[in-house]
Amino acid sequence: MAQTCELTWESAPAAAAAACAVCGGAGLEPFLDLGETPLANAFPASRTGPPQPCYPLRAARCVDCGHAQLLDRVPPEAMFSHYLYVSSASSTLTAHLDGLAGEVTARAGLGGGGLVVDAGSNDGTLLAAFARRGARTVGVDPAANLAAIAGARGIPTEVSCFDTGAAARVLAAHGPARAITATNSFPHVQDLDEYMRAVDLLLAPDGVFVLEAHYLLDMLEQTAFDTIYHEHVSYWALGPMKRLLERHGFAIADVERLPVHHGQLRVWVARRGVARPAAAVERAEAAERAAGLGTARPFREFAERARRLRWNILALLEGLRGARVAAYGAPAKGMTLLSFLGLGPETIAYIADRSPLKQGRFTPGSAIPIVPPAHLLADRPDYTLLLAWNFAEEILAELRPYTDAGGRVVVPVPEVRILP
Repeated sequence: MAQTCELTWESAPAAAAAACAVCGGAGLEPFLDLGETPLANAFPASRTGPPQPCYPLRAARCVDCGHAQLLDRVPPEAMFSHYLYVSSASSTLTAHLDGLAGEVTARAGLGGGGLVVDAGSNDGTLLAAFARRGARTVGVDPAANLAAIAGARGIPTEVSCFDTGAAARVLAAHGPARAITATNSFPHVQDLDEYMRAVDLLLAPDGVFVLEAHYLLDMLEQTAFDTIYHEHVSYWALGPMKRLLERHGFAIADVERLPVHHGQLRVWVARRGVARPAAAVERAEAAERAAGLGTARPFREFAERARRLRWNILALLEGLRGARVAAYGAPAKGMTLLSFLGLGPETIAYIADRSPLKQGRFTPGSAIPIVPPAHLLADRPDYTLLLAWNFAEEILAELRPYTDAGGRVVVPVPEVRILP
């Protein structure tokens, strides 16, 4: 299959990490090289614009503390100043965030007007759920376009990365936070020490910091190589996270392993000495030790499976030559998959996506057009590649009229298969 991306990319420099983001160690050992790719959320409005920059995409593990991370770092302002992913585009994620708001409100006592600050607040979906429960809310997000959407929903938003400057401004205007949340934004953080200093500054003495992040153990077990893209600097396991938190005077109070996306870790963090660790913390640490996360073996095996899965997907698509193939979902993970497979419009006619911010645009590098889901339902291609496979249940329900009419869905990860 032709690699059309080469026609619309140009190389751009990225800063190679000289030290581990968690422990500062110099022993970063690459385990998967996904080549040079454009930024996963940089969807151009035209096929005829200037070439998009692409950057090396290499995942590595620290031989000292075991933290999995990118070897090459792209400046945050290149990725987050204008952002096209919105939390509200998925009903599954919206329901998940509503449940999170309910649990944090109950455990942190927010219902009587306590302040919750969401770091990486996106379009305000989570904070709106807190507001419905009586909490005061403030968002912090570097994307001005998303802050405007949140503001229209009544969610005040500081347009900034979450750092000590932003924390100081929020503290001066609103007081200390009873809770700070970070859902799927903690993996984006490049300067983890500065981030934790901001948490320390803003959080009330008995407050709670609740973070959710895709879980390294799930990523490895499911061969979810498409979770790797430039925004995700870190791929979190509990061991390295505990080391970072303890250095800043915090401790893990509780942990939950969640099925949302393709597997997430929800971590409840308090200042050291405030809360007694739940039994779930030791169980999670034991599971990581049993899986060998402190060794190179699971990473090496993951990379081997990823390369094998790549060829399996390509072989299946090659067998569909002559059929009409589209795709559903244009998440960042889908852009990694398209890039790694070298797929362009000669194979995928278009991609349907629910986000109006992406509709009418084109995929980064490969220039596949993005259309509303109604187009796919009306057009009825022979096959639909499910790029947003982590929301398969929700999407398959939406595509029921398509599959009932004979359309078939290709699920690429964790093993390529055709449904029904």
